[in-house]
Amino acid sequence: MTGVDTDRLDVVGLEARRARDPRTAGAKAAHLARAARAGLPVLPGFVLVPAADRSAGATGSRTGADPCTGPDPRTGTGARTGSDPRTGTDARIATGTGPRIGTGTGTGTAAGAGDGTGIDTGTSTGTGTGPGAPGFAAGAPEDGPGGARGGAELRRAWRALSRDGRRPLVVRSSSAYEDAADSSLAGLFETVLDVRGWGDFTDAVRRVLRSARRTPLAGADGAPPGGMAVLVQPMVRAAVGGVLFGADPMAGRRDRIVVSAVDGGPDRLVNGSVQGVRYHLTRHGRLLDTEPDEPRDARLLDRGRLLRLLRLARDAEREFGGPQDIEFAFDADGRLWLFQTRPITAMPARPPRRARLLGPGPVAETFPGVLQPLEEDLWLVPMAHGLAVALDIAGAAPRRRLRRVPPVTTVDGRAAADLRLLGAAPPAHRLLGFLNPAPAARRAAAAWRMGRVRTTLPTLALDLTADVDRYLAELPAPAEMLSGQLLAAVSWGRTALSALHAQESLAGALLGPGSGATAVGEALAVLSEARADEPDDARLIARHPVLLSLLPPTLGGRPPLPERTGWTGAPRGTAVLPAREGLRLRVRWVQEMQAGMVRELARRLTAVDLLDDPGRVALLRWAELTAAGDGEGLPADLPERLPRPQRSELPAAFRLADGRPVAEPGRRRAAADGQGAGGGFGSGTAWHGGGERPRFAVLVVRALDPALAPLLPGLTGLVAETGSVLSHLAVLAREYQVPTAVGVPDALERFPAGTRLTVDGSTGAVEAVRMAAVGEPPEPRAHGADHTEGMAS
Repeated sequence: MTGVDTDRLDVVGLEARRARDPRTAGAKAAHLARAARAGLPVLPGFVLVPAADRSAGATGSRTGADPCTGPDPRTGTGARTGSDPRTGTDARIATGTGPRIGTGTGTGTAAGAGDGTGIDTGTSTGTGTGPGAPGFAAGAPEDGPGGARGGAELRRAWRALSRDGRRPLVVRSSSAYEDAADSSLAGLFETVLDVRGWGDFTDAVRRVLRSARRTPLAGADGAPPGGMAVLVQPMVRAAVGGVLFGADPMAGRRDRIVVSAVDGGPDRLVNGSVQGVRYHLTRHGRLLDTEPDEPRDARLLDRGRLLRLLRLARDAEREFGGPQDIEFAFDADGRLWLFQTRPITAMPARPPRRARLLGPGPVAETFPGVLQPLEEDLWLVPMAHGLAVALDIAGAAPRRRLRRVPPVTTVDGRAAADLRLLGAAPPAHRLLGFLNPAPAARRAAAAWRMGRVRTTLPTLALDLTADVDRYLAELPAPAEMLSGQLLAAVSWGRTALSALHAQESLAGALLGPGSGATAVGEALAVLSEARADEPDDARLIARHPVLLSLLPPTLGGRPPLPERTGWTGAPRGTAVLPAREGLRLRVRWVQEMQAGMVRELARRLTAVDLLDDPGRVALLRWAELTAAGDGEGLPADLPERLPRPQRSELPAAFRLADGRPVAEPGRRRAAADGQGAGGGFGSGTAWHGGGERPRFAVLVVRALDPALAPLLPGLTGLVAETGSVLSHLAVLAREYQVPTAVGVPDALERFPAGTRLTVDGSTGAVEAVRMAAVGEPPEPRAHGADHTEGMAS
C-alpha cells in the first residue's frame, strides 16, 4: 500500500473484542462495536488499528483489558454487526463516480453523515455480508491478541466488504481523542466517501492516517501522541437522515429529546449547509413542536419513525450510561441504521427551580463595566443595602427575603439586579398576586408609611444632599490626610451611598420626573460651553463636578470626557435638578471621593512595599483594606490574585446555573432571528474572518464550514446565515462556550464588519447594539407611566 506500512496495521472486525477498546480502535469504532454487541442496528465493517505485540499472549491487546468481554449472551457468539435486526440481511445502495474527500471532518457516520461529506444517495444497489458473516476473512479470533496483519489480509478484508470493489465504502478516522465525554473534536479528522477500487481505498487510508496530525494533542513535529485507527464500512442509501440527541443540548434538559432531520443522508445537516427540520419530544414520545412547521400529513419523520428513534435513544443511553449524540438514517426500505454514537458534550447546566430572574437593566447605567472586588464592596454593596431599605419601606418584598437575598449582586464581575424584586419584570404567575392575600396585606401595611414618605421625601432629600455637599467640601486633599482619615472618609462614603440610593429609589417611584432636567443633560450643556476654554479634563471636572455624571466610577484611571459636543442649551446649575437627579449626582460625587482616597492609600502601601503596583489595590476586599490599616498586613495570596477579566455583557434577563448565566428565553423568535445553538449569551464586534481580529470578535459567516474550527477559541459569538444547531461546528462552539445562532437571514449584509452585536445562543436572537454617545440622556418616559423601574439606580 503506497505510503502505508501494512505490517504495522492489524485488521480487526467490528465484532471482535479488540474493536470495543477505544484505546486501540478509537472511540468512534469502539462505540459502534459496543452498540452492535448490544443489538443496536450498526453497519458491518472492520478497523485498521496499530499492530498489537504478538508476544502479548492471548489475553487481549497491548493497550489494556477490554471492559466488554465475552460473547453475546443472547447468541453465544460475537456481535450481530451489520445485520438488519428484523431480517438478518444487510442491504447497501450507493452511487458516485469516485472517492470524495471530506473537508475538515471526522465525526462522521458509516455513510459519511458525520464527516461533512454525505451519505450516498444514488441508484446502484448491492448486498453482502459483514464481518463475521460467511466470506469475510478479516479479524482475529475473539480471544486472540490482535487482528490479521499485512497487505494480503487487508486486501482480503477489503474484497469481502466491498465485494471486489462493486460496493462503495466509506473510510473514516477513529481516534482515541475524538467522541470523548468532554470533547468531541467534531469534524477535525479526515473522511473519504464513495471509495470503490483498491487503489482508491489505499489512498483513502493514507489520507485518514495523515489527518491524525490535526489533533490538538499532536507533538511539535505534527505527529499525534498515539496511533490513529481507520474505520471502514459500506455506504448506504438514505431516504431520511439526521442527528438525534438523547437530551436537549441547548437548554440542558434531560427530559427532552431533540431530532433534526433532512432528506437523504445527514451529511448536509452536520456540515452546517442546511438547517433541517427539528423535532422536540418528551421522553415519553409526545411531540412538542417542530421547527419549521410541517403539514401534519407530510412530515419528514412520521410518528412511527419518531418512536423508533426514541427507542434507539433510550437503548443507547442504557448501554452507554448517559444521553447520546447519535447520527442515523432510514434507508429506502425503511430500516433504521445507527451511524455514530458518542456522549453529548457541552451540556449546559440548567437553572434550578425558582432560581432568581436577574438582569443588568436597572443598574447597567450606573455600573456598565466589570467591577473589581474592592469596587464591588465600596459601591455595589451600599447600593444593595439602600435598595433593600427602599423595598422594605415600600412593602414590595418580605423583610425576611430582603435579608436573605440582595436586590443587586455581581455575576462575572458585572452588576445584575433581581428583576422581579425591583419590579423590572412581571410576576411569573400574575393570577397568584390576586389569590394570595399576603402581598396585598403587606402593601396595605406599607401604604401609611408610603404616604408619609411621599410628603416628607423632598425635605429629606434636600437635607441629605446638603449634608453630603458639606462633608465633601470640608475634606482636605487626600495627600494632606492621615491614612486613618482616608479610611474613615471611605467608610463614611459607604454609609452615605446607602442612604442616597434608598432615597433616590423612593424618589423615582413616588415623586415622578419633576421638571425633567437631568444631571447628564446639565453636564452636556456645561461641556459644550466650557470645553473650548479648558482642554484638560482634570481641571474641567474640578471646576464643574457635574461632568462626573458622564463617566462611570472606577478605581483605575479615569476615562476621558467626550470631545466638545454641540449646543444643547444653556447650563442652569445643579440647584435646579429634581430631587432624584440631585441624589444621583451626589452618588457619583461620593464614589469619586472614595476613588481618590483609595488611590492615595494605594500609593502609600506601594511606597512601603506592601503593594507592588498601586492598581492591585482593587483586588482587595474592603475588610482586607481596613485590616491593613489596623496593622494586620495584606493577604498572603494577593500576589497571585488576578483582575476580573472584561467579559462580555450579561443577557437582558437570565438565571444562574452553577454560577453561570443562562439567558431567559422569554420571547418568541422574530423572523429576523436565527436558531439558538447554545453557548450562552455574548456580545462583541462583528468580524467576517478576514483582516485583523477584534479583541471581542463575533464571527459572522455564510455557512458553518468545519474549516472554521480553529477560529472558535476566544470568540464571543458565532453567527451563520445557514446551518443546523446540531452541525459539527455548532457542537464545537458549544464545547468552547461560544454563543451561537444559525440560520440568521442576511447576516453578512445586516451586520457589516465592525458592528457591535449581541448573540443569544438560547433564542437565536442577534441584535446590533446602538452605541450611544457617552453621557447621552435616556429617552424621556411618558408622564404617568409605571415608575417601578425607578426602584433601582
